[in-house]
Amino acid sequence: MYFFKFSLFFWILLCSRCGFSAAEAESAAEMIPPTPKNRTCFANASSPVLECSPEALAKFLPSHATISYAVPVAANGTWSKPSPAFPAPNVGLPELCAIAVNVISSPTSSYNFGLFLPKEWNSRFLASGNGGFGGGINWNDMGTSALSGFVGMSTDTGHLSVGGDASWALNNPETQTDWGYRAMHGSVELGKLIAQKYYGSKIKYSYYSACSTGGRQGLKEIQMFPEDFDGVVAAAPAWWTSHLQPWSLEVGLWNLPVGSPTHIPSTLFPAIAKEVMRQCDPQDGLMDGIIQDPESCEFIMETLLCTPKSNSSTCLTAPQLKTLYKIYHDWSGTNNTFLFPHYSLGSEAQYPFLFNTDAGTPSPYGTSWISNMVLNLTDMATSYNWFTGYNISSIFLGDSLNPGHANADDFDMSPFARRGGKLIHYHGYSDGLIPAESSIYFHKQVLATLIPRGVSVPDFYKFYLVPGMQHCSRSVGDAPWYIGGGGQAFTLGSTVHGVPGFEDARFDVLRAVMRWVEDGVAPREIVATKFVDDVVEKGVRRQRKLCPYPERVRFDGVGDPDEERSWSCESLF
Repeated sequence: MYFFKFSLFFWILLCSRCGFSAAEAESAAEMIPPTPKNRTCFANASSPVLECSPEALAKFLPSHATISYAVPVAANGTWSKPSPAFPAPNVGLPELCAIAVNVISSPTSSYNFGLFLPKEWNSRFLASGNGGFGGGINWNDMGTSALSGFVGMSTDTGHLSVGGDASWALNNPETQTDWGYRAMHGSVELGKLIAQKYYGSKIKYSYYSACSTGGRQGLKEIQMFPEDFDGVVAAAPAWWTSHLQPWSLEVGLWNLPVGSPTHIPSTLFPAIAKEVMRQCDPQDGLMDGIIQDPESCEFIMETLLCTPKSNSSTCLTAPQLKTLYKIYHDWSGTNNTFLFPHYSLGSEAQYPFLFNTDAGTPSPYGTSWISNMVLNLTDMATSYNWFTGYNISSIFLGDSLNPGHANADDFDMSPFARRGGKLIHYHGYSDGLIPAESSIYFHKQVLATLIPRGVSVPDFYKFYLVPGMQHCSRSVGDAPWYIGGGGQAFTLGSTVHGVPGFEDARFDVLRAVMRWVEDGVAPREIVATKFVDDVVEKGVRRQRKLCPYPERVRFDGVGDPDEERSWSCESLF
């Protein structure tokens, strides 16, 4: 009896050192023998065996790779290497070695990648991604990784730019290829080599976590290079680039020109969002400012129509309602050919980003793609008329060209599954940049590809929708959204890592995929957190379970709806 109590005490102590609660540890101890291999733990960290210098690190690199710099950073240090895509500095870093490497990828192209090598290393490698067409090393996410003991890696994909600028791609196919996939894979290979030489020991596990274009990069890695990562977290992936970007252009053209009767000015989107919430929120059974399942909402948009007595600043005309109808329905071409999914109800807050409604021009995410990667329009800025020159043939040309081989549309991910790889994919239901429906479509295509081949998809791939979450981070109202995904921690602060106060696999999506890979324990629900005003120090506002698709979360009708224990995941059938 006393031996059991001592063992239990030791197990709880061990788990608490790993960031798990005593309650969770005690519960686990009742079911699992208390051995360290049962839980993911960052104990027994490795230390460097090489100096943090170009001379020490360059000797084992191939001839096409050069150390640009290797700089020691002191504990609680600051690192600032701003780029157009990632201008913010890192502060409060652990003691580490910061490295940048230049790699010649072709006679006309090269790319760079960065590494953060922490002094206390957890023997794991974690790569981060990029956003849009943007180029720059994502030191911010790398800093988050280093704070948890990972080697952090990111590539600039071969250029420097903000997310909506693809001018670097004009008549530049090799750099397009770097952006599409080559820079990520090459950086992963060389990054792992440097890390293992620096520490003098093997990497135990390799992971990837990122959102948007970063989500696409993660899926592309799985599809082309299944050996690169043991576990991948892909969020809101821009996986169907050759359709997503023309759609970004198309939705803008639907709402232009500004003087058209069909134009919806940006000042009306809050009124639309308010009416969507008024109708859809109660339909999920609980009025809490969160639309749990937008696709199940019966939205009567005619309630937005102006009457003779209406305030025109809060209602729509009949021509404007036709534009809104297009927004909420799939984009189709000739003979009802499906081209791209629709926006979800509840995503209205981010519409101005793509609609660019008041500027009078379509989104640069669409125009930059078509002009620089598909049509190679050198005179686009001065003479091209998007209203008369653009047509649907550009989509099919983009499909055939597949610039940079960027589309992550190889749905046969069985090689990744066979080697034991694990994928967690999530998407915010209120995403106003990349529709959540595009991820639902991707998931269904994977099922349609692999089920007939006898592959059990849930054994390696879990998909989650996050009600109320916008693109990659933050949310509508007080909807819980934070799960420690790619880019999320830095959104809350440079020194935030994991899920503060809840650092275990139920609340942290990265720990969830790690536990799946390392312990063989597949995730079920993941609990999302909303901190008050998105400030960690103010405490938790709400928590709610996220369910693996197609399951739905249900309120028990009794408990506090702001507590995750009052919710459960239920099958649809």
